Amino acid sequence: MIGFYDYTVVLTYMSLLSAIGGIALVTSGHPILATYCLLFSGLCDMFDGKVARTKKNRTAEEKSFGIQIDSLTDIVAFGVLPATMTITLCGHVWYSYIVAALFSLTGMIRLAYFNVTEEMRQKETDECRKTYTGLPITSSSLIFPFFFCIISVFCLCYDGRIELFLELFNKDSLRIALCILMSITGFAFVLPFRIRKPQSREFWWFLGFGALMAIVLFIVYLRFTAI
Repeated sequence: MIGFYDYTVVLTYMSLLSAIGGIALVTSGHPILATYCLLFSGLCDMFDGKVARTKKNRTAEEKSFGIQIDSLTDIVAFGVLPATMTITLCGHVWYSYIVAALFSLTGMIRLAYFNVTEEMRQKETDECRKTYTGLPITSSSLIFPFFFCIISVFCLCYDGRIELFLELFNKDSLRIALCILMSITGFAFVLPFRIRKPQSREFWWFLGFGALMAIVLFIVYLRFTAI
């Protein structure tokens, strides 16, 4: 079979499968479970590079393959999945399609630009990247779960029904808020600003923030299903 098959690609493949599961879940009326898939894809992305670098003497082909599959997975996990969640939760209103399409497009452009610059950088040095240009698309795995986490907690405290989560998105105000958030995030993908790559301290902060959201969503989901 073509391709490379070893432990360095497992997390990337798991991220893709999680994203596909998230798309299936949100289109089936399970937005909270889909949010878990988005968080899990983000978790896989945080560690896949670290795992890959543990393999010594990787060939140029293996490194390039890793870059390509990582970006192809990222566009599905952090581009298509959030876009599908937005379209579905907004009730397929016309402007959600435009916002989701532009979000996916800017995400793809950012990833393609990263691939080009990263391959050029790796030809010149073996050092780890220290900065990114534009907001990393992986940020979707924290931004949108945080938004949905706030809505979920509000639903639990206000009404206690999981149906309220979907009912709230029947209101134009919340639909517009989600689309504005997605528009700003997508625009930030292609803005030419430099952002420092998270170091160990920030890395664990992000991991802890994601874990906290996962716990909150789990508690909310249990309370919803118990009612």
